[in-house]
Amino acid sequence: MANIKSAEKRILVTAKKTALNKSKKTEIKTYIKKFESAVANGNFDEARALLKVIDKKLKRAAHKNVIHTNAAARKVSRLTKALNKAM
Repeated sequence: MANIKSAEKRILVTAKKTALNKSKKTEIKTYIKKFESAVANGNFDEARALLKVIDKKLKRAAHKNVIHTNAAARKVSRLTKALNKAM
């Protein structure tokens, strides 16, 4: 454990930010699983709506540096391609 007050604060701030980032990533993964199950079941209207939500959440996460910008773009691209292929 740190002895300096500012170092102790940085540890607390880092822990909070890590928890927030982890929850955002987990939320995105949950939406992706819902999207994939909707595509697998042939529910394309729901899949389109979920894709729109996923796109927004991924772009927001990339903007906040939770994930890399290119990673967000790659995931959206792959999901869109999967939806178009299934239809």
